[in-house]
Amino acid sequence: MTLAPETTDLKVQLALEGDWFTVCDLSALIPGRGVAALLPDGRQAAIFRDRSGELFAIGNRDPFTGAAVLSRGLTGTHRGRPFVASPLLKQRFDLASGECLDDEAVQVEAYKIRIA
Repeated sequence: MTLAPETTDLKVQLALEGDWFTVCDLSALIPGRGVAALLPDGRQAAIFRDRSGELFAIGNRDPFTGAAVLSRGLTGTHRGRPFVASPLLKQRFDLASGECLDDEAVQVEAYKIRIA
């Protein structure tokens, strides 16, 4: 028998063009893992919930390869900064700012995120 996953009324939202866009239920986020969300303009965001419960959202497209894979990367911390490492070439991106920790000239978009 298959059971439906537990759902809540809590929604995860991203700030897009002055408005909030709902991307998923909070219960869909497993701490330490990412999910991809399709945005209204066709771009993708990578949504993360860390083990302390804090939420992060960055662009899902890896700027080094062009592949939409950052949501499948491994998460960790470096000098107190939470990051995701691309599953392809392993560059690390700061989850709060989108900065590449391995190449300061590269960055992905970081989104404001909230629970509503």
